[in-house]
Amino acid sequence: MASTTPRLLRLLALLQDRAHTGRELAERLDVTDRTLRHDIQRLRELGYPVHAERGAIGGYRLGRGATMPPLLLDDDEAVAVAVAVGLAEDGSTGIADIAEQVTKALGKLDQILPKRLQRKVSALREATAIGPATTGSREPDAPVPAAVLTTLAGAIRDGATVRIAVNDSSAEIEPYRLINWQRRWYLVAYSLEDHSWSAFPVSRISHAERGSRRFAARSLPDDDLVAFVMRHVATTGWRVQARVTVLAPAETVIARINPAVGVVEAVDAETCVLYTGADALETIAIYLSMLMMDFRVDGPPELVAHIRTLARRYTESVADA
Repeated sequence: MASTTPRLLRLLALLQDRAHTGRELAERLDVTDRTLRHDIQRLRELGYPVHAERGAIGGYRLGRGATMPPLLLDDDEAVAVAVAVGLAEDGSTGIADIAEQVTKALGKLDQILPKRLQRKVSALREATAIGPATTGSREPDAPVPAAVLTTLAGAIRDGATVRIAVNDSSAEIEPYRLINWQRRWYLVAYSLEDHSWSAFPVSRISHAERGSRRFAARSLPDDDLVAFVMRHVATTGWRVQARVTVLAPAETVIARINPAVGVVEAVDAETCVLYTGADALETIAIYLSMLMMDFRVDGPPELVAHIRTLARRYTESVADA
């Protein structure tokens, strides 16, 4: 029979999982019914609301109490909670008045996590940047396996290559940064297969295996990797991508553009660049006309030609008015 304290902790872990009959608990703990009742009473004295129910489907279960007693979490649960709280601390919840409480909770978790788990949590937090807050509609969630995230984060921390599996192909990459935006994850990485930078949607990575090679950091594709990913999101996945110079302050244009369909970057106080995309040239032309601002299309050439055609038609339609 285990000593009292370890046995109480094991009993608590069993009760937090689901309800158990007294016989089940006594057998799992290798104790008598009398010892089990004493242990249940000790948990109650510590503030854990252990309820007992009689009958064929009765037994012991952990209920809700008046105070918040300590929780027992397994390794995966502890890492998941710490990461989620860390993201909340970075402002991804959108709730303005819980920052202080979130910071305190994260401090308590950091203090008690074993070193092996703390390294996982720290690696993921340090490797992750948060994308801008958005309003209105957003893309559906794209769940990501925790094992993939922790592998990528650890490789980013240690400067190690990773082989990733995407669909039916695989590639060796140098991982640099994880970006969390609108409950989706993106990986900024340099592909050793085609020697190019990309922002991989992590949800498309079915498996990630850390390599044995270390790499020296390259010059990044952008000083702001969040902006790099936002530009990637706005301009890939569309049949047509466009770069447009808008003759208006960036903040004015940003107020009219959802980050999911366009990224705005300031050039100077009165000019900015809009990166956007759509499934057809005609759609982009409509979007630009709805901006109600002066602009210049930098590319693609097909969009320039299409807008010239529209300009001619509009001009001719009012020539005799």
